[in-house]
Amino acid sequence: MRNDSASRPMYEQIFEALRERIRLQQYKIGDRVPSEKELCGEFGVSRITTKKALEMLVAQQLVVRQPGRGSFVADPALLANATSTHDAGETALPGISEPKSERSSAPNRKRMIGLVITHFSDMYGTELVYGMEEASREHDSFLVLRRSFGVPGQEQRNILELLELGVDGLIIFPAQGEYFSEEILKLVIGKFPFVMIDRFLKGIPASSVSTDNASAAKEGTRHLFERGHRNIAFLTQPPINTTAIEERIKGIVEAHTEQGVLVNRELWVESLVSTLPNSFDPQDRVTDVDTLVRHLEAHPEITALFAAEYPIALLAEQAAAKLGRRIPEDLSLISFDSPENPEHIRVTHLRQNQFEMGKKAFEMVIELMKSTDHGVQRIELPAELIQGTTVAEAKIPSDRQ
Repeated sequence: MRNDSASRPMYEQIFEALRERIRLQQYKIGDRVPSEKELCGEFGVSRITTKKALEMLVAQQLVVRQPGRGSFVADPALLANATSTHDAGETALPGISEPKSERSSAPNRKRMIGLVITHFSDMYGTELVYGMEEASREHDSFLVLRRSFGVPGQEQRNILELLELGVDGLIIFPAQGEYFSEEILKLVIGKFPFVMIDRFLKGIPASSVSTDNASAAKEGTRHLFERGHRNIAFLTQPPINTTAIEERIKGIVEAHTEQGVLVNRELWVESLVSTLPNSFDPQDRVTDVDTLVRHLEAHPEITALFAAEYPIALLAEQAAAKLGRRIPEDLSLISFDSPENPEHIRVTHLRQNQFEMGKKAFEMVIELMKSTDHGVQRIELPAELIQGTTVAEAKIPSDRQ
C-alpha cells in the first residue's frame, strides 16, 4: 500500500485500508477495529497518524468510538442519518463508496505545509518565507502561515490550529527564550514531520535548518581583530536557551581564543528587549538606547560594537549619536543581517542566506513525509561577510597614546 500511494499522507492510506476491510467485511458490524497503538505497530507510524485515520472513519460513520473500550464497526440500521441497502452478498455502509471529506480523500489533493514563525520583516524573515513559497510551488504544495510573535502560548495555539486544518507537515521558527511549546514535544513523540528553522531546541531531537552561527560570528570578530579592535562589545537580547544567540557567542569566544585575547564580557550588553517579537511597548526601545548610552559612558575603552541583529545595530547607532561618537571614526559597528540595498551597502554585516534556508526547510519536510524513519538532520548554511562603511581601524584613546 505504501509503495502504491507514497505521495499520499499515511493517515489517508491507513483510513483507506481500514475502509476497504470494512467494505469486504473483514471487520463485520460490531467488530472492534484495531486500536491506535495496534495500528502503530502494523503500519509503523505514530499515534497522531493512526488517531487521525480513526477520526476519519468516525466522520464517515464507518465506526463508532466507545470511551474505554475502543472503536467498533457501525451498524447502519442504528445510524439515524444513514441510508443503507442489504443484499445477499454485501452489506453497504454509509460513506464506503463516496467519502464525505473532499480534502481528506481527493486523490489529487495538494499537500499543505504549515509555517509557525515569530514574525518577519524587511530586517529578517521575509526572505525565509520567499524561499519556502518558491519550494512550495516547485513541489505543487501550499504554504500556510501563522505568526506567534515569540509567545509560547500563541505558538502552541498556532500548531494546534494547523494540525486541525490538516497540514501534512510543519516548519517551526521557535519562540525566543527558554520555553518551548509542549506541542513541539508531542510532534517529536508522535513522529509528525516537522523542521525547526533558524535555530534548534536543545534536548529536542528534531531536524533543523539554520545559519552556521558560530562560524559566522567568528568571521565577524576576526574582521574586527584585523582592524586592530580588541575591546569589542557584543550587543544582544537575553541569550538564555536561544541557540542562535548562544552559537554566536560561541563563535566570538573562539575567535578571541585564537587571537590570544581574553573575552571581557563586562563590555557586553545582554539585556536588550525591544527587538524581541513579543515587545510591543515603544518605551522598550527608549530604555534599550538609554542602557547602551550608559554602558558606553561606563566603558570608554570599547572601540567596536557587534550587534546580534540589525535592529540592535540601529539602537547602537542611536546611542552613539547621543554621545556624539561617530561611526566608524569613533566606534566601529558590525551586525548580523541588513536590509537589502543594491545601490549602497551601509552596515558591515554577516548576511544569512535566508532564501536558501527557507527553501531547504520546506524540502526537508517533504522528505520527512515520505518516510516514517525520521532521522534527525541538522543543516547549517554559511553566512557571507558583507563589508559596508561602518568598520574602520581601531582608534586608540588619547590617554593611551
